Amino acid sequence: MPYWSLYLKSIGMNAEAIGILSAIVVVTKIFSSFIWGWVVDHTGKRMQVIRYSSLFSMLSFSLVLFYQDFWSLFFILFIFSIFWSAALPQIEATTLSHLGEQSDSYTVIRIWGSISFIVAVLILGPFFDTNPIDYLLPVIIVTMAMVWIHSLFIPEMPTQHHKENGLSFRKILFKPQVVALMSVCFLVQAGHGPYYTFFSIYLEEHGYSTSFIGTCWALGVLAEVIIYVFIHKVIGRFGLRRLMILTLLLATVRWFLIACYVDNVVILLLAQCLHAATFGVYHAVAIQYIHREFKGAHQGRGQALYSSISFGAGLALGSLISGYLWDSVGSMQTFLFAAILSALGAFIAVKCLKEV
Repeated sequence: MPYWSLYLKSIGMNAEAIGILSAIVVVTKIFSSFIWGWVVDHTGKRMQVIRYSSLFSMLSFSLVLFYQDFWSLFFILFIFSIFWSAALPQIEATTLSHLGEQSDSYTVIRIWGSISFIVAVLILGPFFDTNPIDYLLPVIIVTMAMVWIHSLFIPEMPTQHHKENGLSFRKILFKPQVVALMSVCFLVQAGHGPYYTFFSIYLEEHGYSTSFIGTCWALGVLAEVIIYVFIHKVIGRFGLRRLMILTLLLATVRWFLIACYVDNVVILLLAQCLHAATFGVYHAVAIQYIHREFKGAHQGRGQALYSSISFGAGLALGSLISGYLWDSVGSMQTFLFAAILSALGAFIAVKCLKEV
């Protein structure tokens, strides 16, 4: 992810095209994640869906080796993301199912994704300082192949088909608490849109090296790893609602600092440390909220809905709008836009979100 926008820039894509191509990878989650969730809830074959979708993700993405024009990449990424969007929410649901009553220990599993991210960016940053960014493509394809291979060794966990408290999925979906939660998740990820799409380009334009850019990304995820070690204890002490409000306030501060103090290395690194809150705490809290609201036969669709609205619609809108803002009003204003979205999410959380 840190180097994808740099690759698109290297093949001649402008900010608008980069925004669109970044958005298309997540916009399909708006519908495809939920469809995959419905399939899982009605068949109980969660790991089978993960295995097939991982395989076809790798095969479809491999086509980028042969095409570099905008529309070819658009359609390739569209097909790829339909399959790729199936994996994450179902892996979340699988993890929580295996953990059972120990669902608070979810972050002990999730931490390994963060560790691998750190390893990847710290290795690739110096590598791309001396080698063409084109090597990014085979690296991505190989890692996708590893995802598929490892999915073959995860045992299937039978899905329990029952309804909790007699509530249908539709009734749960339209509970005021759930509507508020989904609104907050949408705004959190919309605020991350400029970050995921343009942060690397932003730093490059301000004279930072590829190695430093990789270090910045790694620092953010390292902070995320640290918070994952003890977040289950923090949730037990402070509760989900307080932590969600806190992470939104810190997200507002983070985007403001990146917007206004990008040339100050100390402040920039401090802002990156806030990734512990804006993704680490947020994601752990959101997963627990979803797990407690959507139970039994609704779990697969609940996790998929969360992925669709936050990592799908929210991130897609943030990426798309940031592509237009970048060229029209400027980079600083684009990150200030992210701060405004996070502040709005904090307001909704304070007014509408409840403890569960």
